[in-house]
Amino acid sequence: MKNLMIAIMLFLSFFGQAENEQAQTAPFLIVNKQSNELAYINDGEVVRVFRIATGATNKLTPNGLHKIIIKAVKPYYRKKNIPGGSPDNPLGSRWIGFDAKGTDGRIYGVHGTNKPDSIGKNVSAGCIRMKNEEVEQLFTQIAIGTKIFITESDEDFETIVEQVNKM
Repeated sequence: MKNLMIAIMLFLSFFGQAENEQAQTAPFLIVNKQSNELAYINDGEVVRVFRIATGATNKLTPNGLHKIIIKAVKPYYRKKNIPGGSPDNPLGSRWIGFDAKGTDGRIYGVHGTNKPDSIGKNVSAGCIRMKNEEVEQLFTQIAIGTKIFITESDEDFETIVEQVNKM
């Protein structure tokens, strides 16, 4: 019985370590509201950093660790009944929705924009805006379930990656 307990403890220890290592190598996103930048992280390394737009006030774009739960090509803008693909659609060409504040991925998201001059500014209602061609590239790199960490920090992305990996 004692040997069985030791074997179970070793197995669970290995399983937890393997799960943590997998989490550290899985792709994820970091949004820094202070610099208005989004980093795509893969294998624990910063692969690419994009300029973005975030909430007009700090509280509008929700801090914390979230999960991508929906992706859409040419998203429909239901607030003003604007079809996907329309040049009037403020969501641009892609929607990557995440589960902030218990929402269903349709309220908060990373998306394109029909106002590329807004990139780098604090102007949105809470979403994260990107240039259409850049959000299209990102869209192909991430899957449903990808983590997105939103923060406001003076730290560089490498330091933030280390902090996220400890979570």
